[in-house]
Amino acid sequence: MALRSQGRTALRRRGRGKAAKIVVTGPFAAGKTTLIRTISEITVLSTERGITDETSARKRETTVAMDFGRIGIDSDLVLYLFGTPGQDRFEFMWEVLGEGMLGYVLVVDGDREESPQEARSILDAFRKMAKVPFVVAVNRADGFSPVDEERLRSVLDLEADVPVLPVDATDKASVKDVLLTLLNHILDRLERVPVGA
Repeated sequence: MALRSQGRTALRRRGRGKAAKIVVTGPFAAGKTTLIRTISEITVLSTERGITDETSARKRETTVAMDFGRIGIDSDLVLYLFGTPGQDRFEFMWEVLGEGMLGYVLVVDGDREESPQEARSILDAFRKMAKVPFVVAVNRADGFSPVDEERLRSVLDLEADVPVLPVDATDKASVKDVLLTLLNHILDRLERVPVGA
């Protein structure tokens, strides 16, 4: 999948010149930091700290403020990737990081039954914050079936046009597919809404 050529101009117009802001969000331990580290062309700025509560059995560190990475789509367009903390106690950062975003990726852990419900509260907050396009990326999605997708769509109350796709957060090509799907989803929206609207 490639980014449509006419879309670069539209994205730059809606973004910051040659840069576009994309947020990567989702529940604790869903794979947000890994996804950004996998695709970023720079060393990711990360604010991870050691975990001392009961969640330390699942993960040694957690993002407490943000992750920041960057990827060039081509010589004309750069994506700045901002990863949010997944724990509710850091939710004040969601709005800070969401300011000025063109779209976002909601990462859900396909291995954990609780992950879609945890993602729902984050998605509700982002929907209130900004009406921008987003995609749902299901990490660790081995065996993710059409039935699983329907269940996920129901829990998240997704519109039919919201893309849901599997991702391996450790695989660059897989992460790139997610970002290109999001960018093309943004372009579809931009083509329907005039500049300045």
